[in-house]
Amino acid sequence: MANILMLALSAILIENFVFVKFYGICPFLGVSQKVETAVGMGLAVTFTMTIASALTWPVYHFILVPLELEYLETIAFILLIACLVQFIEMFLQKSIPSLYSALGIYLPLITTNCAVLGVALLNVQEGFNFIESTVYGFAAGLGFLLAIFLLALIRERIEFARIPKSFRGVPIALIAGGLLALAFSGLRISL
Repeated sequence: MANILMLALSAILIENFVFVKFYGICPFLGVSQKVETAVGMGLAVTFTMTIASALTWPVYHFILVPLELEYLETIAFILLIACLVQFIEMFLQKSIPSLYSALGIYLPLITTNCAVLGVALLNVQEGFNFIESTVYGFAAGLGFLLAIFLLALIRERIEFARIPKSFRGVPIALIAGGLLALAFSGLRISL
């Protein structure tokens, strides 16, 4: 149990996918202008990463490995993630249309979000079992949610600050993201 807890804390704080591995930067910067949409995207990515981790593990271990097709893992995982995102997109469109429209183009981009594919590939590379894979996917998603939430809070606050014209918009978002990444790297050194 302690191993699972350490794996989760590491994925959330120490090995954060956005701040340490730099996965998922596109939605991180694109959807972090408002807290509501950032949380919605973070929850969608967390859900996708968890389910993708839970689905890719058996596909790899029960289909690809026995058939000696391990070299097709990336293609198989992308196809599985694309199908999963399509189901999530249809669900959000029917049940939460406001979140669906707020996420806009970034919702289909979850399919190509390297954080989602990265967690599936890292599960295989690290040799995690099913439980560890699922927990790692969930915790990595929570780390993404934490990162996008923090940047959205900062960007909402910065919106009303007096910032030089050349720093407004994306430049200040990159600076804020860089400072957050620097803060998270401090967690890695201290632990």
